[in-house]
Amino acid sequence: MDFSLQTLEQLLQPVSRWQDLLDLLLVTLVLYNFLLLVRGTRAVQVLIGILVLVVLHSIAEAVDLPALENTLEKFFLILPLALIVLFQQEIRRALANFGTTSLWSFGNREKIAGTFNAIGLAASTLAERRVGALIVFERLEGLRNYIENGIELDAVVSVDLLISLFTPDTPTHDGAVIIQDDRIAAATCFLPLTQSAELSTELGTRHRAALGITEETDAVAVVVSEETGNISIAFGGEMIQGLESKDLRNRLHKFMLSDVRPGGVSNK
Repeated sequence: MDFSLQTLEQLLQPVSRWQDLLDLLLVTLVLYNFLLLVRGTRAVQVLIGILVLVVLHSIAEAVDLPALENTLEKFFLILPLALIVLFQQEIRRALANFGTTSLWSFGNREKIAGTFNAIGLAASTLAERRVGALIVFERLEGLRNYIENGIELDAVVSVDLLISLFTPDTPTHDGAVIIQDDRIAAATCFLPLTQSAELSTELGTRHRAALGITEETDAVAVVVSEETGNISIAFGGEMIQGLESKDLRNRLHKFMLSDVRPGGVSNK
């Protein structure tokens, strides 16, 4: 666990060969993909816990606490095996999907944009039928924790599939559909509810869930009211109601494809 001054000096040395530049680029790439892998999951809390233990070990070493230092060193010996056991599913997914992240998938925005027409048509159809729906788009912050509590699908976004998922008396009617890029990641996902006292009492659980997930993450949520047939969109803990299909598509383009940050909702 020692991090010597010599090692630090080596890292801070200027890049002098093309191999060094390639080495640095590949390490950055691996770290970037690892961060994409763990974002939005419980792994983040585990990694923070490990970092705390590393700091604690350094303190124990600095102030001469041999019992604590030896205990942590023994823990670090079994840590790699423990991480493999804890994160075997994430590791398997990472190895299967390595190379498909947005760093080199320049067509991702086009893929996402291709889903907006389907979302708009599905939302307007559900609204006409007075069928409630909640569709959540993942942006930069991962939603894997919420995906894991639903029914994982990994299916292409289509109007027919969205309508069938929200059809009453089906197993997937309740809860939210979560979309990652151009695919439906999961259905029947349960989201946190907003605690805002300003929300109208006329709005139900779906609207509260839409605001809740957009308060806690940078996701975008589309809601179809079962009672009124109104279509709404939530972003940054704010909601715009009474949208038509075309308005909904325009809003999705704005919130999903631009650099707008939560708090950028307006009625314009």
